[in-house]
Amino acid sequence: MQIPGLKPFCEVRAELGPPIEKGGGPGVRWRIIPIIGGTVEGERLSGRVLNLGADWQSNYDAGYSELDTRYVIETHDGALVDIRNFGLRHGPPEVLARMAAGEPVDPALYYMRTTPRLQTGDPRYDWLNRTLFIGTGERLASAVHISIFEVL
Repeated sequence: MQIPGLKPFCEVRAELGPPIEKGGGPGVRWRIIPIIGGTVEGERLSGRVLNLGADWQSNYDAGYSELDTRYVIETHDGALVDIRNFGLRHGPPEVLARMAAGEPVDPALYYMRTTPRLQTGDPRYDWLNRTLFIGTGERLASAVHISIFEVL
């Protein structure tokens, strides 16, 4: 069998609103972070992130976070593409504390990987519905940068 490869697909920069602290349960804190805009740049997919979506995070006392985002892209030619993106982020406690304080942190110092699922009803982009993607991320003070790769 062929081993899957990866091909760079696009870069997403999602701008974030202030977090909404939702409370928590045993060993976990929940928060919702609004996604309020941004950009998408790639050879086959480019456009803007709409002010329509959020990241529903579960932050575990064990030192990792589950990321569960959903947002919408409007392509440069008017198609709407829904992204559901599940991921994990973890790293050394001191690195995560710097990120939480809004300080710039080298993304090589922590693990942030995602599995974006892109869907659309626009026939020009129907191939997105049948393609798998993997992402690697960087958390910035008021944004998230995700590099998305097509699984070949």
